[in-house]
Order: sequence, then C-alpha cells, then structure tokens
Amino acid sequence: MKQRRRFLFVIFGTLLMAFVFSSVGCNTVRGVGKDIESGGKAIQRATH
Repeated sequence: MKQRRRFLFVIFGTLLMAFVFSSVGCNTVRGVGKDIESGGKAIQRATH
C-alpha cells in the first residue's frame, strides 16, 4: 500500500512539474515573440 501511494505521489509530482515548466516556457516564448515584433516595428518606423 505504501509503495502504491508513493508511486502515485511521484507520478502526480512529475505531471505537476511538467505542467508548470510547459506553461512557463510558453509565456517566455510568447514574450520573446512580442519583443521581436516590437523591435521590427521600431525598425520599420525608423526607415520610413
């Protein structure tokens, strides 16, 4: 019984960590995309 409980705890912890890291990664990539886009717009404004 203890082994099963520990196994479920490990699985739940792993899934939780994967969810947290994937959500943080998506926000980071989205933020980088916005920064690149705003940089491109600034370059376009400077050239016109």
